Amino acid sequence: MFRGQVWWITGASSGIGQGLARELAARGAALVLSGRNRTALEMVAKECHEALILPFEVTDYAAIPAITDRAWAWKGRVDALVNNAGVSQRSLSVETEFSVYERIIAIDLLAPIALTQANLPRMVSAGGGRIVAISSVAGLFGAPLRSGYSAAKHGLIGYHDSVRCETAHLGISVLVVAPGSVRTNVSRNSLLADGSRRGVSDVAIDSGMSVEEAAGAILAAVDGGRRELVLATGPELEIVKLRRSDPDALFDRMAATVQAGYAQKMARDKGS
Repeated sequence: MFRGQVWWITGASSGIGQGLARELAARGAALVLSGRNRTALEMVAKECHEALILPFEVTDYAAIPAITDRAWAWKGRVDALVNNAGVSQRSLSVETEFSVYERIIAIDLLAPIALTQANLPRMVSAGGGRIVAISSVAGLFGAPLRSGYSAAKHGLIGYHDSVRCETAHLGISVLVVAPGSVRTNVSRNSLLADGSRRGVSDVAIDSGMSVEEAAGAILAAVDGGRRELVLATGPELEIVKLRRSDPDALFDRMAATVQAGYAQKMARDKGS
């Protein structure tokens, strides 16, 4: 179903975005690759049989309409938009500067909303399209050290759920993906309490699934018409299930985890 389709991926220079680009290219899709790092995007494009490199800063909302014009002009359509670009967090809320929340919300929530709003009317006019939103398991429960990230990813799910129900009859399909630990630079690039880059990874992230496995599972979900995919295993999946079945038990577990020194362990041992 992917051959000949045009897929626009944000955050395509690394991680899940890069994995999706490779998988989609192997299946015959034409790709619009976006991110901030043109050089990295060019490296990804070399692995794709047909790609347009379209770098931009996702929080430059005023530029998004013109960028969307360029994406649609390339092939005359965009069949699917993947809202993947984002930044995470590793800091206690009591210590975190408000500017960090502003930055995370701008990148992880307002930017994908802005890009979707620019593309959605065009997709509807074209007779339909697909939107894939990369949220997080942290968007399904309040994760410690990730208050801003959880807030943004919760919002991302809510926005896309609303878009789905409003546009399903207009030919728009929406898949929300909530990954757990995937071996990417997400933790290394996370923001600390003062807004600086963390610079180190987590044991959990480094032990997570590969981007190839994640990308394959996401495209299988697209192919199967899924509307939500919790891309997690083990304790992370158990936490998501507990949030839905016994939230009080989860709240107590998360509070006990922090009280037992989770934040200090993350700082000392580079995560777990």
